[in-house]
Amino acid sequence: MDRTEALSKSYTILGAGRSGAGIAVYLKRHGAKVFLSESLPKEKLLFLDEGILQKEGIEYEVGGHTDRVYENEIIIKSPGIPLEAEVLKRASKSGMRILGEVEIASLFCDAPIVAITGTNGKTTTTVLTGEIFKNAGINTKVCGNVGLAFSEILDDIDDKSVVVLETSSFQLESTDTFKPKVSIIINITPDHIDWHGSFENYLTSKLKINKNQDNKDIVAINYDDETLRKLLPDYKGRVCIFSLKGREVMTKAAAGAYLEDGKIFYFDNEKGIDELIIDSKDIFIKGKHNIYNSFGAIIASKSLGLKNKVIVETLKSFKGVEHRIEPVRTINEVVYYNDSKATNFDSTYVALESFSSGIVLIMGGKKGDNNFNKVKEYINKRVLKIFAIGQSKEAISDFFSGSNEVEKCETLQEAVEKANKFSKPGNVVLFSPAYKSFDMFDNYEHRGVEFKKFVNLL
Repeated sequence: MDRTEALSKSYTILGAGRSGAGIAVYLKRHGAKVFLSESLPKEKLLFLDEGILQKEGIEYEVGGHTDRVYENEIIIKSPGIPLEAEVLKRASKSGMRILGEVEIASLFCDAPIVAITGTNGKTTTTVLTGEIFKNAGINTKVCGNVGLAFSEILDDIDDKSVVVLETSSFQLESTDTFKPKVSIIINITPDHIDWHGSFENYLTSKLKINKNQDNKDIVAINYDDETLRKLLPDYKGRVCIFSLKGREVMTKAAAGAYLEDGKIFYFDNEKGIDELIIDSKDIFIKGKHNIYNSFGAIIASKSLGLKNKVIVETLKSFKGVEHRIEPVRTINEVVYYNDSKATNFDSTYVALESFSSGIVLIMGGKKGDNNFNKVKEYINKRVLKIFAIGQSKEAISDFFSGSNEVEKCETLQEAVEKANKFSKPGNVVLFSPAYKSFDMFDNYEHRGVEFKKFVNLL
């Protein structure tokens, strides 16, 4: 489907969140027929601007889906609506095509797209990559699963712009022809299995980022990730790899980046390039995980022709993203870190890996998979005490009480105050939940903001 055909279609947009409202307005302004339907009541909708909808002449409903949903040709679904939802099953039976906002928005994007996915690290990689392109003087839009919706930036770009797009498995599963110029897959570990049904389904959704790429496009994958490495023969496009394993990886792909003696190099076997980019100790954001994130940003930047100088200057100055191992405040020589974005045990593992000792850990959230063995070794060796919160606090206490000091708290504020009293100069108080936030908070951003508020009240 090209953009002319796309604008001739009629659409029902399911979900009035940022992406739903954004694509509804864009399509309507450009001549398509749209109807917006939202199951939630008006008071729970953060991004519903009824004034804009009325100004644009967009018909809409809130508080439930009526039969009006099924009167159009295509459904554009919110990433938060599972494909098994009854409204989508009925739509599919009636012959409606079901797509996502990323798929439709990409049809109208004249700029090259750098699409980034992964279980962990995709937000940092996306924002860092965007900063490099912005610092190079390019009109750059960072959007998708972070910040603005893809559809919200379409009227502000042209073929000289760059779009850096964070894509989740929820977004990618509803794509069909999506074709980025550069795709980067940071890592793959089991996540959102309750949604996708299996790790295989989750992986299939993630790999749709590469599905339509060709030899003019670039796919960059983490060679140290066993799942991604095994798929090396199957990727489409020009394959780049990145690895901590040194020069030995250089023969495995056309181009990429690697770490050797603490320094990051970029190589391109076809062009005969093997050049030093930066000493890893000079990257402002610390930790092994941020070397991987930097690899992705370097490959994207080099692939689209940026100079080393702007890449290095940005890596030296970029301070990271909110809610990801974010320093909040130092009190009596104790540093407080907000890692609310750690909604799984892989993320908490990375956070624990970033500090050698003296950790006072606040963790817990909505009941989920208790992958304690993933973090057990680091917690036993590096954590002085755990303050457990949320629905999972009993499970945390039951597992770790035999080897670690654990105290259960009823609220996040209580945990922060008790961690403050317990900690000594030289310690770090790390809020890295390892669970999703929906038992006590609207989302991980809300949780992180509350944590910072409580720290600043100390």
